[in-house]
Amino acid sequence: MRAIATSDIQQAVTVAVLRDIFGNPFRPVTFSPSWRTSTAVTLAAQMYESRDFSAMPILADALQDAGCDSADVLDHCRGPGPHVRGCWVVDLVLGKE
Repeated sequence: MRAIATSDIQQAVTVAVLRDIFGNPFRPVTFSPSWRTSTAVTLAAQMYESRDFSAMPILADALQDAGCDSADVLDHCRGPGPHVRGCWVVDLVLGKE
């Protein structure tokens, strides 16, 4: 079994960050404006400004409470990340399409 090279780790992290920013280009998500509740927008804005994305699962709950039934959106919020400024879900909630 070969050792994992630093370049392999860097590549995996880069891919994860790109997925966080762009999502899956082969599965575009339709985001309903009705999901932009004051709670969801406030959470997204706080995460965007502080660059602390630990509240992503809470954002998923807020979006679900607002009627979001998109598995792609909810799974992304509840997933392990990494999440960074420019996260496609946070940007959609903030209207930064």
